[in-house]
Amino acid sequence: MQSEGEATAKRIEVSVEGQLLRIFEGADEVCAYPISTSKFGTGSEEGSYRTPLGQFIIDEKIGDGAPEGTIFRSRKPEGHWSPDAPECEDLGDLVLSRVLWLSGLEEQNANTKERYIYIHGTNHEHLLGTPESMGCVRMANADVIELFDRIDVGTAMSIE
Repeated sequence: MQSEGEATAKRIEVSVEGQLLRIFEGADEVCAYPISTSKFGTGSEEGSYRTPLGQFIIDEKIGDGAPEGTIFRSRKPEGHWSPDAPECEDLGDLVLSRVLWLSGLEEQNANTKERYIYIHGTNHEHLLGTPESMGCVRMANADVIELFDRIDVGTAMSIE
C-alpha cells in the first residue's frame, strides 16, 4: 500500500500486437501513443533488426532541448529533418528529435543496448500503427518529446 506523499512509479508498456506505447503511474494509464516496431518481427538476435521482447529500463536519454526534427547519428545531433523538404524523401529510417536508449534486464534481451535499440522520433510518421521499423520503437516526433519529458532514466519498461 502506498503511503501519503509517496511517489507513484511510472512504467512504460509497449504492445507489439497493438502497435501502442502506454505510460502508467501506478495502476493508472496516463497516456498512450501509436508506435511502429520492427517490420522483421520480434527477437533479440544480433543483426536481426527485430524488436526485442521482455523487461527493460530507459538507460539513457539523449537530445534534451534539441529542436523537433533534429537528426541523430550515433546519438549526436547532425542536421535537421523537415517533412516538407523534397530531398528528405529517401533518407531511410532516421532517428529524430529524442533518443531513449533501452537496456535489457533479462538473459534473452541483455544485448539490447549493444544492438542500439531506442525509442525515437521518425521521418515515417505516416507508418505509425504498423510494424515498419528496423528494430527500434518509432514514435511521432511531438510524442517522443512529450514522452522524454515525462519519464526519467531508470524508468521500467516492457515490450510484449
